Amino acid sequence: MEEPNRISEDVDRIIGLGDSDDQMLEIISILTETEIIPDVGNYYTFIYKAKTPRITYDEYPLIACVGVYKWGFRGLNYHWGDFHNYTWEEVVGLLHVVRDSELSDMRSIPYQKFKLNT
Repeated sequence: MEEPNRISEDVDRIIGLGDSDDQMLEIISILTETEIIPDVGNYYTFIYKAKTPRITYDEYPLIACVGVYKWGFRGLNYHWGDFHNYTWEEVVGLLHVVRDSELSDMRSIPYQKFKLNT
């Protein structure tokens, strides 16, 4: 049995917030199921602070995990449309689980935050 979609009723309201910081705060207040280590094949959103200087990164990735390693994990970032590596030290807090039934709604919320690490 598929678990219920926790975000569907709030999508329009979250989009209406406009600011990606406010959107992410609302998303993580709803998606309270969290993990420390992702499972391959599952979806997650989280806060990420890159340490590599002079790169552009997504502070609020939405990913499908494709690999877990000693150094971190790799995922398909839906905001970028390609694969990225995420090191353990740069993940802020926990990974918020996105259920299969929620992925489409999550992809419709423009909460990505692309930043240049200076």
